[in-house]
Amino acid sequence: MRKDKILIIGAAGQIGSELTIALRKQYGAAQVFATDIKMAGDDIVQGGPFQILDVMNDKMLIHFIIRHKITQIYHLAAVLSGNAEKLPIQAWNINMDSLLNILEIARMVDHIKKVFWPSSIAVFGPTTQKKNTPQLSVMEPTTVYGIAKLAGERWCEYYHHKYGIDVRSVRYPGLISYKTEAGGGTTDYAVEIYFEALQEEYYECFIKKDTAMPFLFMSDAIDATLKLMETPEHQLSIHSSYNIGGYSHTPEDFYNNIKKHIPSFRIDYNPDFRQAIAASWPDSIDDQLSRRDWGYDPKCKLEEMTKIMLRQIKKQLKQ
Repeated sequence: MRKDKILIIGAAGQIGSELTIALRKQYGAAQVFATDIKMAGDDIVQGGPFQILDVMNDKMLIHFIIRHKITQIYHLAAVLSGNAEKLPIQAWNINMDSLLNILEIARMVDHIKKVFWPSSIAVFGPTTQKKNTPQLSVMEPTTVYGIAKLAGERWCEYYHHKYGIDVRSVRYPGLISYKTEAGGGTTDYAVEIYFEALQEEYYECFIKKDTAMPFLFMSDAIDATLKLMETPEHQLSIHSSYNIGGYSHTPEDFYNNIKKHIPSFRIDYNPDFRQAIAASWPDSIDDQLSRRDWGYDPKCKLEEMTKIMLRQIKKQLKQ
């Protein structure tokens, strides 16, 4: 196994819960330290080192990193788009201060080799080209979450150029997973709809039926993250955050696909404040640079993903 020691911040979340398992397979369970401000699932807690840790406590954080000789940090903790609009100042402080804590520690601690921090398609806004949004584009986000992610991208590039920090990032589209509950994001309907289809055979969607957004199945998101982090630094041309696109779908696409498996499934549309957020984001993403620089290549399309989601959620509901 490799000698790197990995710290995951936000290991109990949607991305962290699956990324932790993937990294432990790759580096060895004892080398991957999972942390969160809340308790994670049994597979995370029992599968390797786990500790309650608050990324906002910079003194505790740097002590942990030095004591365990951490060489790579995956900083995944954040207040997501829907929840951030309810508590904008608190969300800004958490999302920005936590990233700056990590970047400052990476600058001060010599044995930290790499940092991963996720950005989002939320960095784009209503003035952005909506179809096939390019890597370099107009970026005027209208949400607290998007503003924080855009500022975070600029800080990441600043620390790379100013201090030589190897910080890497992708702009995740909507992520779909059966392992964790929705966490307050605008694209969460695409997770909720599967659970509700199986449990209630009915879903009330908070996004209009024809609003298209890019989505990515979690297995492809994890694979993309690992590929980016394994790529030699000299091959990377972007030091803010890479576009990754996945596949673009509307709520009606998800509904029609699920209905093939659950004919009695019904849906109503009752858009709330998240509709305006969704409408400001791209319909589809140009990710040519990710494909060229580090081999981004998503595999799982809607039909296959629907089969996996329904099968795995059924298993969970029987437990």
